[in-house]
Amino acid sequence: MDSSTSSLPRRTRHSRDLGVAIDPVALVVTECITVTSAMRKHARWAHSSISSILGSAAAPSPRLLPVDARKGELNGEMRQVNRRTAGALDCEESADAALTSRWGLRGKKGQSMQDNPLMSGFAKLRIELKGCRDIKTFDTPTLLRPFLQIIRSSSTTAPITSLALIAITKMLSYHVIDLSSPNFSYGMQLLASTVTHCRFEGDNSPSDEVVFLRILKLMEDMICGSAGDVLGDQSVCEIVECALSICCHLRMSEVLRRSAEISMVTMCQTIFKRLKVLELEFGSQGDGTLEQSIPQADMDAAKIDSSPNGAHGPDSMTQARHTSLEVPGVNGSARNSVEVNGSQLDLSNRTEDEEEKDVKPYGLPSIAELFRTLANLLDPHDRARTDTLRVMALRIVNVALEVAGPSIANHPTLANLAKDTMCRNLFQLVRSENVAILHESLRVAGTLLATCRNVLKLQQELFLSYLVACLHPRVPIPDEPNIDPSLYQGVPQTPALVKAPPGTQSGRSTPVPVKDRQKLGMEGGQRKPDAREAMVESVGALVRIPSFMTELFVNYDCEIDRSDLCIDMVGLLARNAFPDSATWSTTNVPPLCLDSLLSYVQFIAERLDDSPATDGLPDITTLREQRRRKKIIIKGATKFNESPKAGIAYLAGQGIIEDPNDAQSVTKFLRGTTRIDKKMLGEFISKRDNSAILEAYLEHFDFAELRVDEALRSILNTFRLPGESQLIERIVTVFAEKYFEAAKPDDISDTDALFVLIYAIIMLNTDQYNPNVKAGARMKLTDFAKNLRGVNGGKDFNGDFLEEIYNAIKAKEIVLPEEHDNKHAFEHAWKELLVKTQTAEDLVICPTNIYDREMFAATWRPIIATLNYVFVSATEDAVYSRVIAGYSQCAQIATRYGIHECLDQIIWSLSSLSTLATNSPTDTKLNTEVQAGGKSIMVSKFAVDFGRDQKAQLATVVLFKVINGNEAAIRDGWEHVVRIIINLFVNSLIPTSFTSISRDLDLPPIPLQSPAQVIERNDRAGEVGLFSAFTSYVSSVMNDEPPEPNDQEIEATLMTVDCINDCRFEEILGNVSELPVESLQSLSTALLNSLPESESPRVMTVKTDLPAPSPTRATKSVSDAPVYDPALVYVLELATILALRDEDTITRLGSDAAGALQVAIRDADSLHPVALSRSVFYLLSLLRASNDHGYIRAPVVLHAISSFRPELLKQCAQPILKGIYGCVSGPAELKKEMATSPDFWAVLHALRPQPEAAELAFQIAEAVATGATPAITADNYEPAVGLLNAFATAGSVGARQEQAPLSGRRGQPPTPARKDAKPAKNEAVLRGIRAIGIVTQLASRVPELIKQSHLETQEAWNVYWSPILRCQAMQCVNPCREIRQQAFTALQRCLQSPDLASPDHKEWTKIFGEVLFPLIGQLLKPEVYQTDPRGMAETRVQASQLLCKIFLHYLVLLSEWDGVLDLWTKILEIMERLMSTPQNEMLAEAVPESLKNILLVMSNGGHIVPASEAQTEQQKLLWAETSTRLERFLPGLMAELFHEAEKQQEPPERPTTNGHSEPEAVAMSDAPDAVATKAHPPAPEPQAA
Repeated sequence: MDSSTSSLPRRTRHSRDLGVAIDPVALVVTECITVTSAMRKHARWAHSSISSILGSAAAPSPRLLPVDARKGELNGEMRQVNRRTAGALDCEESADAALTSRWGLRGKKGQSMQDNPLMSGFAKLRIELKGCRDIKTFDTPTLLRPFLQIIRSSSTTAPITSLALIAITKMLSYHVIDLSSPNFSYGMQLLASTVTHCRFEGDNSPSDEVVFLRILKLMEDMICGSAGDVLGDQSVCEIVECALSICCHLRMSEVLRRSAEISMVTMCQTIFKRLKVLELEFGSQGDGTLEQSIPQADMDAAKIDSSPNGAHGPDSMTQARHTSLEVPGVNGSARNSVEVNGSQLDLSNRTEDEEEKDVKPYGLPSIAELFRTLANLLDPHDRARTDTLRVMALRIVNVALEVAGPSIANHPTLANLAKDTMCRNLFQLVRSENVAILHESLRVAGTLLATCRNVLKLQQELFLSYLVACLHPRVPIPDEPNIDPSLYQGVPQTPALVKAPPGTQSGRSTPVPVKDRQKLGMEGGQRKPDAREAMVESVGALVRIPSFMTELFVNYDCEIDRSDLCIDMVGLLARNAFPDSATWSTTNVPPLCLDSLLSYVQFIAERLDDSPATDGLPDITTLREQRRRKKIIIKGATKFNESPKAGIAYLAGQGIIEDPNDAQSVTKFLRGTTRIDKKMLGEFISKRDNSAILEAYLEHFDFAELRVDEALRSILNTFRLPGESQLIERIVTVFAEKYFEAAKPDDISDTDALFVLIYAIIMLNTDQYNPNVKAGARMKLTDFAKNLRGVNGGKDFNGDFLEEIYNAIKAKEIVLPEEHDNKHAFEHAWKELLVKTQTAEDLVICPTNIYDREMFAATWRPIIATLNYVFVSATEDAVYSRVIAGYSQCAQIATRYGIHECLDQIIWSLSSLSTLATNSPTDTKLNTEVQAGGKSIMVSKFAVDFGRDQKAQLATVVLFKVINGNEAAIRDGWEHVVRIIINLFVNSLIPTSFTSISRDLDLPPIPLQSPAQVIERNDRAGEVGLFSAFTSYVSSVMNDEPPEPNDQEIEATLMTVDCINDCRFEEILGNVSELPVESLQSLSTALLNSLPESESPRVMTVKTDLPAPSPTRATKSVSDAPVYDPALVYVLELATILALRDEDTITRLGSDAAGALQVAIRDADSLHPVALSRSVFYLLSLLRASNDHGYIRAPVVLHAISSFRPELLKQCAQPILKGIYGCVSGPAELKKEMATSPDFWAVLHALRPQPEAAELAFQIAEAVATGATPAITADNYEPAVGLLNAFATAGSVGARQEQAPLSGRRGQPPTPARKDAKPAKNEAVLRGIRAIGIVTQLASRVPELIKQSHLETQEAWNVYWSPILRCQAMQCVNPCREIRQQAFTALQRCLQSPDLASPDHKEWTKIFGEVLFPLIGQLLKPEVYQTDPRGMAETRVQASQLLCKIFLHYLVLLSEWDGVLDLWTKILEIMERLMSTPQNEMLAEAVPESLKNILLVMSNGGHIVPASEAQTEQQKLLWAETSTRLERFLPGLMAELFHEAEKQQEPPERPTTNGHSEPEAVAMSDAPDAVATKAHPPAPEPQAA
C-alpha cells in the first residue's frame, strides 16, 4: 500500500461491512470464468482460445512472488503499468501459442488463433492467481486490470460490461480488495477513470440501462466505501460528472434517471460529510486556514462538466455497433484506440511522471467544484436545462446543505458560492409558477438559511421580505357575527416593510405594469393556493428553529437600515392563522401558521428559566437604543416625505440630525437612509434655498474613473429628477462641476461642454424609452452626435466616446432602482445587495434569552389577537388545547418580563369571552335557592346562561388559570377581573367572606340579597304530573314569585358551580393577599373604580325584604327605602382588607380606600343600613391603622357618623361601635384624638340605650377613661362622666330583680330562694356598678387634671369636681340597691378627699348646696321612695349621716366662711324634714344622734356656745338659730346637751394644722355610725358588684 493511503484515517462506511463466505481467490477466478464464458458466447470471441477458461499450469510468474520478495520490483512495475497494458499482445503471445498447439485449435486456413487481448488478460490473471494464498497480498491494479479492460472496451456488449462491473462491485463489497491491499490507491484511481470512461456497444435495449445502473452502483460504493478515502479530487469530479450526466440525460428512462439521482444524493452526502473531517484535520473553524493551505492550481484543476453530452455522459459510453470511436480523455485529452480482431481497446498514455505522483485524497477542490456545479444547475435562465433537471439538482443541493450547511458557511469559497450563485438562482426559482420547482426551491432555501444564515444576512432579508409580501393578505379581517372586532385588533393589515405605493409621477413616461412587477417578485403579487401553502411551510420550518425569530429581531428589527422582519413574520403568521386565509390559499395554511406562531411563543416560554448567555452577543441596551432611533427615523422619514422641512425639524429635535442648519449633517442623514421618497428628495435638494445641501449631497459620490453617463446613472439611482426645468438645471450645473473636478475627463473641454452633454444624455434617455415615440423615429447615433456638434470648446466630441455613451443608454435605461422593468430589476437589485454584502456584518446567532423581553414586547399584540379569534371560531379539541397553552405561555412570559400590558390584554380578552365581565349589574330578582340532599344552590339567570355556554366556561377556566400565579403582573386587567368577581359574588357563586386571607375585620360574612323563594326539591320530587306543574305555575304567578326552575336550569347551574370551583378562586385570593404593594395598588384602584358615582349610586333591582339589623320603625316608605347592594359592600371590604395588610399598603392604598369609604357614607340616607354600618366599620378600621398618616382624621369620621339620622344610627350601632372600640383600643394618640371629639360622646350617648350596643359602648367609655393611657381631658371630662352616669342610671333595671321576692301573692310569704342558687345579675347593673367605679377613679385623677388644665382654682373645681359629685349624688337615689350603695361609698370617699376643699376658695362649699342637699331632697320625694321602699329608708338614714359627717369634716374651714350660718340653718331644715317624713322610724333615731354629735363637736370646738358666753355676733346668731329650730322638732335637746356640758367643764382641744381637732376627727369617723348602729339594726348587705 502506498504512502498516500497509509496515513488516511479510517471512517465510517456508507456501505455495509460485508464479508465473504468462500475463498476470495476462488471468487475472483469464478468471476473471470463468468466474464470469459459470456464473451465466448458472442460471435466476436466465439473462436478465441480457451486459455482464459483453463488457465495455465506453468511455473509461478515472477509477478506472483511474495510481496516481500519483490519489493524492489514494485516501483518499476508501477511505472510500467501502461506499457504492459499497451503491449499486452506481445506479453501473452508465447504462452497462448503453446496452448493453441496442444488443443489443435487452428484458425482459418490452418493458422492458430491468437486470443483477443480482452480474453488474454483474464488468462494472465488466472496464471498469476495460481499459488496465491492471501488475496490481500495481491496487487490491486493487476487484479482489476482484465475487468477494467472489458469496461473500457467499446467493442463489448452491455451484458459483458455489466458482468465486469458486477465482479468489481463484489470485490469492493466483500472487501476482497480494501485499504490493506497493495497499491489500493492507484487501483482505485484506475477504477474511477475506467468507470467514468466506460464504453460498450449499445442497442437501446433495457440491458444498456442495466449497465448504467451497475456503473452508478459501483461509483456509489467507491465514494461511500473504503475507496472514498483514497480517491483524488479529479477522480471524484469524474465520478460526479458521470452521475450527473446520467441524471440529466433526458433520453434515459425515468427509472434510470431517478436511480442516478438517488445515487447522486448518496454520494453527495458522503462527499460533503468530508468537509467536517477536513475541518477536524486542519482545525479550521471558519477562519479560511483550510482553503489557504490548498494551492490555487489544485482548486482550478477540479472541473465538472454537467452537460448530459459531456465526455463522461451516456452518449459517449454507448457506441453504435461495429464502429470505432475516439473517446475523449480526462479534461479533453485524446485517447488512443487499438483495433484488435474487431475489438476496440482504449489505452492510457499517461507519462511516468504523472504515474509516480502521489494522489492526495479528495478535499475542498472537488467539493467546491461540485457545489459550484450544483448551484449553476439551478440557473433559471439556462435554456439548456429543464425544470425536471432543476428539481433534481435542488434535491441534491438540499442533501448537501443538510449534511454540511454550517461547514459550507465556514469556508470562504463555498460561502461565496452560497451568497451569490446559489442564492441568486434560488430566489429566482422561488418565483416560479412550476409547483415542483417552487416546492423544492423553498425547501432548499429554508435549509440554506437554517444552516448558513450567519453569512447570508442580506440574502435572508430579501428572501423573507419576498415571502412576507407574497403571503400577507391585503384584505381586512372579516367581521364575524359572534366575535367582537376589538378582540382581534392588533393584527397588522399590511407588513411594515411594504413601502407606500409611488406617486403617479414615476419619472417614466409609462410605469411598469403591476402584473409585470408582481411576476418580477419585487412586490410579492398573487400566488396560487398551493404556492402559498408551500411558502407557509417554508416559513414554518424556519420559525421552528428555536433561535430564528430572536435572530431576526436582533439582526433586522434592531438595526436602523434593516426591515422589521421579526414583527412582520409574526404579523404574517398571525394574519394567516385566521380561518379566512384558507379562501386564497388552502385549508392547511391557517393551522400551519397557528402552529408556527405558537411554536415561537413556546420557545420563548421554554427559555424563561435558562441562564442568560451574553458572551459575544450585542448589548441589549445598545439594541434598545437602536430600536428607539429606528422608530424616530421612520417617523421622521415619513414626515420628510410629506414636508421636508417638518421632517428635518423633527429629526433635529430628536437628535438624529445634529444641526439642521448644517448641510453636511442633513446630507449625512439623507444619504444614510433608504426610507426617503426619491421624488421628494430630488425636489428638496434642487431648490435654491438648499443649494448647500445639493453640493454636500453630490460630494458623497466618487466620480473618479467613471464615464459621464455612468456618473449620472449613479446619482440618479438615489433620487429622481424634478419636473421643473429650472430645478433640473440647478442639479445638472452642480453635478457638472463636481464631476469635472473629480473625473477630469480627457474628452470634455470644460464644464459648459459637460453641462450640454449631460442634458443631451438625459434627452437621449427619454427619447429611447418613451413609449409614445415610434421605433423608427427614435434618435440614432448620428442624431445624438449632431446635437452635440461644436459644443466641446468649439469642437466635436470624440466619436468613439459618444458611441459608448449612446450604446450604454440604449442598452440600459437610466431609471430609479424600483422603476426598473422586469428585465433588469432583479439583476440591479442583486448587484446592489452584493455590494452591501461586502460591508455588512455577519448575522449574529442568538441562542440566548436576553432579547426575549424586548422581542415579545414588540410582537405580543397580533399573537393575542389571533388566539382570541381562533378560540372563538375553533371547533376541535386539539385547537383549543394549543390555544389554551398559548394563552398560558404568553401569560408566563408577560409575568416574568413585566410586560403588564400584554397580561392585561389577555385578561381582558378572556374576560370578554367568558361573558362574566358585564358592565351592568346582573339581575337577581329571580334568584331561587334550591335545596337538595343537604346542599343548596342559587339558581339565577346569570348562572343558567353561563352553564349553557361551554365556550364561556372554558374561557373562564383559562382566565383564572392565567391569573393564578401571575397576579403580580396584572395592572389594568384587574378592572375586568373585579367585574367578574362581583357578578359571581352577588349570584352566590364564591364565598361571601374573606376569612381565608384576613381576620382583621371582626364582622360576619357579607349578607346577600334574600332569594325570591327557597325550594326543597325532595319535597316536590313526586309531583311530576301536568296538573301539579300547572298548579305550581299558577301559584307562583298569583304570589308574584318567579316560576320554579326546571331540571335543565338546575343542571346548568350545577355546571356553573363546578366550573367556578375549578377556577380555584380561594387560591387566587390567597396569592393576592401576598402581592407586592405595586400590584395591589392596581387591584385596589380597580375595586374602587367599580363603585358607583357618588351622585348616582348604583341601585340593584332586587327584593327589599332584607331585615335591618335591629327592629326599628322606619320613617320612610318601602318604596323610598334604600336598596341593599351586596356588591358595594364586597368591594369596600376587599379594598379595606388589602389596605390593612401591612404598613406599606396602609401608606399606599389606605388613602384611596378611606376616600371611597368617606364618599360612601357621606350620603348615608341613600345606603342600606347593612352597607352603611359595614362601611363605617371599614373606615374606622382604616382610621385605627393609619393613625400616623394624615389622609383620614378621627374628628371628620366621627362627625360624619354623628350626622346620621337617629334611627339610621341605631340600625348601624353594632358595627359602628366595633369600629370605635377598635380605634380606642389602638394607639394612644388616636384614642385621645377621638375622645376629645364631641361627636365621639354624642355617638356613644345615642347608642347607649340600644340593648345590643350598650355593652360595647360601655367598653369604649371604659377604655377611654381608664387604662394605662386614659384619654380624659378637660374637654371631654364632663361628657365622659355624663355617659358613665347614664350607664349607672340604666342599671336601675336591677331593682326589679332585687325586689322580685317581695312580689308574692298578697297575704303569702315570699318563696324562699335556694341557698345554692345565685341569680344571674343583670348586665345593666354590672355596667352601672362599673360605671360608678370608673367615676371614682376619675375623681382620683382630678388634682392631676386640674394641674394640667392651668385653670383658675375656682374654675377648675367647677369643671372637674362638680360633675363627679353630681353624678355620684344622682346615683345615690338609683332604685338599684347595689348601684346606690356603690354610689354612696364613692360619694363619701370623694367628699372626704383631702384635695376637695381648700382655704383658697369657697367653691368646694357647693358640695352641700349642689350635692348633699339635692340628694336628700330627692330621697324625700315619695316617687323616689317608692322605687325601693325597703331600701330607700336606709338610704335616707345614710344620707343624713353623710351630711352630718361631711359638715363635721370641714367644720374648721366652714367656721371661717361667711355662709356657715346659712349652711347650718339649711342643715337643720333638712333634719327637720327628715324627722317629719312618714315612714321615719329609722330616721327618728338616727337624726337626733347625728345632731347630738354635731352639737357636741361644735361645742367642743367653740363654734357654738351659749348666748351668755358668746363673744361674737356669729356665735350669738348660731346659738339662737340652733335653739329655735331644734325646739321645733327636737325640744329639750339643747338643754340636755349643754347642761351636761356645763357639768363637765372640759376645755376644747387646740385645732391641728389641718383645721380639725382630734376629738372632732373621732366624732366624724365614729359617732354617726355608732348612732346609726344603735338606732337601727344593720340592713342586710347588698349583693356585691
